[in-house]
Amino acid sequence: MTEFAHITPTAYLDLFATGRPFHLTLAHLIEQDPVYANWYAARDLSRGMDPYVNVMDNSAFEMYKQGREMYPSDKLIEMGTKVAADYIVMSDYPGQPSQVTIDKAIEMAPELRDAGFGTFFVPQSSEGDLEDLISAFEWASTSEHVDYIGVSILAVPIAYGVEKDNKLQRFTSRWKFMRELSNRGILNTIKENGKKIHFLGMVDGPNECTLVEDYLWYIDSWDSSAAVWAGLCGIGFDESPTGLIDGKNEIEVDFDHDSGDIADIALAMKNIRFIDQQFWTDRGEDW
Repeated sequence: MTEFAHITPTAYLDLFATGRPFHLTLAHLIEQDPVYANWYAARDLSRGMDPYVNVMDNSAFEMYKQGREMYPSDKLIEMGTKVAADYIVMSDYPGQPSQVTIDKAIEMAPELRDAGFGTFFVPQSSEGDLEDLISAFEWASTSEHVDYIGVSILAVPIAYGVEKDNKLQRFTSRWKFMRELSNRGILNTIKENGKKIHFLGMVDGPNECTLVEDYLWYIDSWDSSAAVWAGLCGIGFDESPTGLIDGKNEIEVDFDHDSGDIADIALAMKNIRFIDQQFWTDRGEDW
């Protein structure tokens, strides 16, 4: 079963994150928001009674958008320790040849392992270089340096050349990519070697979950802020093909948001159920 982490502003962690078996924590919030970091530090004390998996993201998406350098290993280890992460996402470089991210993973993996963390690798490639991205997944499928593999909301559209100004193509890109990995046997190799797959973020609507339904057996976990943040902005998921008839909510997530508006909170809860129910469907013995 695919476990889903709903990313939420700090003020709503108790409401939207408590009790979920998978969490994705964000490095830039751990660095900037002591309330956020302390929430996870305190939660770890009762982890034996309420177990969960915690992947600490390297905030590459935020760094990429801001044009900032990626966090170094020592800083990631410091922050991962603070929130008791199980895995740490290694530095990745959207829009650059795959070898840049591979070389960094080879450098970082021993440091993370020595510090007690599992390794999370996010393949990347130059724009329009699909074969290079596929080769990075193929490398990760057998690499001793990789425990978890992330399918990026940026990397796949970039590889197909559709990351900007082409929402229909962007919405279908990860479905097409998973089909490509499946046809080449790479998904099976990943699973046979005991590695996990994670979908990072969500593109242009919650029905991406349904779009990749044939590959959910391979997807161990997924995260997105879409459900909570859309609800807090007064936007509800709908019955359109993507689940968002007006397209992706382009308002940047405000992690300091704390309006307490009951109607918006209820809408966020409804959006969360919209996504969760796509993974709770009875899929038979093979699931």
